Amino acid sequence: MRGNKFLGVIKALLIALIILSGAIALPVLFRPFFYWHIEPMELGKDLGLTFNQIKTAYDHMMDFCTGRTDVFSVGVLPWSESGMAHFADVKQLFLLDLWVLVIASALLILLCLVNRRKILLAGHCPGFWSAVGLGAGFALVGGLAATDFDRAFTVFHSLFFPGKGNWLFDPNEDPIILLLPQEFFRNCALLILSGILLICLILILWDLWHRKKC
Repeated sequence: MRGNKFLGVIKALLIALIILSGAIALPVLFRPFFYWHIEPMELGKDLGLTFNQIKTAYDHMMDFCTGRTDVFSVGVLPWSESGMAHFADVKQLFLLDLWVLVIASALLILLCLVNRRKILLAGHCPGFWSAVGLGAGFALVGGLAATDFDRAFTVFHSLFFPGKGNWLFDPNEDPIILLLPQEFFRNCALLILSGILLICLILILWDLWHRKKC
């Protein structure tokens, strides 16, 4: 019994990691999400760039940040060593998230293959507890961030880039920042939060429906 509970807790943690890392990967891997912002936000207007030039600059930057290339580029735009250093830090975070997604998914699949018995924790499946914990936590975080996104944006960079100030770009040296306004990052955060809450809601409803059916 204790062994089953332990496996249930491990499953719940793995599911939570998959939901979190998968939601973060959404705006990272789904590039059309950025493309949809180009015209409505008039990105690149001050730089005199065409839609294709903006798209290319973003694609080259993301190719570097997701490990598709080790050569940093932002298309036709100039860049500084400081700016490139920040994107190198971003690359480490992106790759860490993707590796967490892959490894957690692989471990969950392996665990399900090794132990095919249904595991319940306090009468609910592990996914239910993953959804409750993660959903409640991020609903709270999202609510706090919504009250003051500017501060949340600063706190985020302070936590993930401690002691560094190169995320404060000078648009004269790194004009790529003009293509990445804070409003875009806010929408990325909303996409991530929506993805987490949607999956959590599905898992909770599935568990409750399954219990009622039984």
